[in-house]
Amino acid sequence: MRVHKLTIAAMALAAGLSLTACQNDDDGTDRGAAPPAASAASSTGGSGSTGSDQQGGTDADGKSPAGTGGGDGTTATGGSGGSSGSGENGKAAKCRTDELEITAIDATVGGDDRGTVAVDLKNGGGRDCSLAGHAGVDLKTDSGTLSAERTGEPAPSVVLKDGERITFGITYPINDSGGSGVRITGLVVTPPDETKSVTLDWPGGATLPVTDGSGTPVQVGPLGSAGQGG
Repeated sequence: MRVHKLTIAAMALAAGLSLTACQNDDDGTDRGAAPPAASAASSTGGSGSTGSDQQGGTDADGKSPAGTGGGDGTTATGGSGGSSGSGENGKAAKCRTDELEITAIDATVGGDDRGTVAVDLKNGGGRDCSLAGHAGVDLKTDSGTLSAERTGEPAPSVVLKDGERITFGITYPINDSGGSGVRITGLVVTPPDETKSVTLDWPGGATLPVTDGSGTPVQVGPLGSAGQGG
């Protein structure tokens, strides 16, 4: 009888375990999963109370997750600053004097009644930059400074990529008077829309003819007005 009672008790225990397993399967709940509250706190980094989801929310320090287009003014593909050479509205910032390599050569063509000096502006700043208008040109002479006049031609606006160049021309009367004339001692160039100048050796004719003072005999053309360059 003792053996019979143990067998009945074992059968009853097995039946109870089977009934419990069936109940777990019926309600669709995984008894081994973490509680819902714990899962929510983990996915939001402890800031689930903000109501933000993972793609637009914030972490525990109040920062947007990287690459989610958060509210810090940057994007995942380049940020808010654009390229290093861009200014307002994505346009190239103006060329600064310190970024330009400025050289000058004699570009006079034989037979011309006026001499020509070509001034070359090369972008060496490591970024794209823009130029617009005329450069300023002054000649240093033994009689003082002589400022060149503009030719009156339209002045273009150009964008120079790093390493590119553009050239403008300076024209002046050739001194064939037989006199000593006005001796030129230097060339001062100020890039368009800049205040800082560079002083170069004058590569053209050594002197200018003496004038009656009614106007400057030296003229400066717009950007691109001379094809020659150093």
